[in-house]
Amino acid sequence: MNNPDIENYCIAQSSPLQSVLDEVERFTYLKVQMPHMISGKLQGQILSMISKIKQPRVILEVGTFTGYATICLHSGLQESGKLYTIDINSELEEHVKSFFEKANVSRRTEYIIGNAISVIPTISDSFDLIFLDADKKKYIDYLNILIPKMNSGALLITDNVLWKGKVAAAIMDSDTLAIHNFNIAVLNHPELEVVILPIRDGISIARKK
Repeated sequence: MNNPDIENYCIAQSSPLQSVLDEVERFTYLKVQMPHMISGKLQGQILSMISKIKQPRVILEVGTFTGYATICLHSGLQESGKLYTIDINSELEEHVKSFFEKANVSRRTEYIIGNAISVIPTISDSFDLIFLDADKKKYIDYLNILIPKMNSGALLITDNVLWKGKVAAAIMDSDTLAIHNFNIAVLNHPELEVVILPIRDGISIARKK
């Protein structure tokens, strides 16, 4: 979304998120490199709404960062459910755990530090809702290990699928080409149906048939 006034209007006219997320956002922009990686208010509101509509029993997030999206996704989790979130960066662990405590999501959240490609196959649960926001060049690798672990009707939400609009360019760099190839793979996968939304840097929502 290129018009900040329209984005701010959408945020203002959407239901507010937990107040702790303001603290997460402030911390991210003051203390963390590449703070633009945070989901932010509008995307957070969308993730929260999708989770509440889906009411998943098991959620997987690939790419925790500072925990903003994790808290949003948790809002629709069933009372007996579980959320797994995986990140390779241990430097933010103490802060993220603190935010999870403040948001009251720690009890049903398993925060794993490690390489998600290696970790995901070790998780015995299958997933009802997945948010993929990690190494873009490995998106297809993630896709290949995630689809078999998705329940029927499960949703795979993927961030940054428009890559600042570069996916529509005639000539693509390696990062852009990786995302474009992922989008094509999702579209052509016989077990999936998908829609791409031009929100922020692009979000795709794929459903397992």
